Amino acid sequence: MTLAERVKAAQEQLDAWVREIVAWHFAPETGCPFWLEFQENAGKDFRAAVNSFADLKLFGHFQDDWLRDQPNERWVPRAYAGRPFFVFETGGSTGMPKQRISFDDHKIDYTELSRHFKPEHFPPGAHWLHLGPTGPRRLRLAIEHLANERGGACFHVDLDPRWVQRLVRQRDVDGLEAYKSHVIDQAVTLLKHRAFGCLFSTPKLIEALSERISIPDAGIKGVFCGGTSMTPQVIRFLVEECLEGRVEFVPVYGNTLMGLARSRPVGENGNWAVTYFAPQPRAVLEVVNPNPDPESDNPDALVPYGEVGRVMLTTLTKEFFVPRFLERDEAIRAEPWDECPWDGVTNVRPFQALEQSVVEGVY
Repeated sequence: MTLAERVKAAQEQLDAWVREIVAWHFAPETGCPFWLEFQENAGKDFRAAVNSFADLKLFGHFQDDWLRDQPNERWVPRAYAGRPFFVFETGGSTGMPKQRISFDDHKIDYTELSRHFKPEHFPPGAHWLHLGPTGPRRLRLAIEHLANERGGACFHVDLDPRWVQRLVRQRDVDGLEAYKSHVIDQAVTLLKHRAFGCLFSTPKLIEALSERISIPDAGIKGVFCGGTSMTPQVIRFLVEECLEGRVEFVPVYGNTLMGLARSRPVGENGNWAVTYFAPQPRAVLEVVNPNPDPESDNPDALVPYGEVGRVMLTTLTKEFFVPRFLERDEAIRAEPWDECPWDGVTNVRPFQALEQSVVEGVY
């Protein structure tokens, strides 16, 4: 099958999945209170109106304030009534964070990603060190599930993003460096006294850790790295200098709403740019016009391949439905890949702000 044929088949699969998910979330027997009320107020039956992914434009844009203001119970599908749920937070360095419920989505996402890990780089049975945010974030349980899925245990060194943001607002660069040292000290201690084969962290923490110890000599064979501040220069530096060219490096782009996007292998043919592909059909990433004309017939038009636009996310699982959420990220629209025959995103980065640049300089 050619790539064009795979792209067409993936689009047909996505359209069929959209119909199934909309039928689920807007049926009185299985839908959640929020979307059932949304449908009633709209005065239409979305199950009849939505026949393809393109029809999701009928919903407008998902508003992140809904995840701050609505009680968590209003997002529970009636089909899951009575089941205890997880609550994961995203954002909220000040004030009320966005929250989403989950039952098994975080496990499904990481189990799916695990299928693509090579055993020589992420050995079955190896223990993992998670050097990053834990607390109320999905990442903590998801990384632990990933380690368990592969037969190992997961050890954690916590990073508190809210404290980091507070130091940023105070312009406390010394405090930021001291906190980073506090985190790295704990990681070095664990690596000296316990056997690990795999590591999850962020680019700046990997760099800081490599200044204290040799990461490959500490037993690490594979690094799973999250964060949006990964330019080609950063990727190459991490692979060749921090990991000494001896550790498999897997960048990942994920969040609480989407799940986890898989990346193409980095460094192939001298190309160090990282391109991510959403776990379609469970989630879809689009790169759209960042400055739309409100009078346009298609204000959320896709930008051409190779051009920069704003990232728009759609989440499509039976636990959680998020149509057309405008992320606070921008990226280059990338062409489909043989292994993921749908659009990807390259050079993902946040909309630039002074506070963000300070954080990225330290973490």
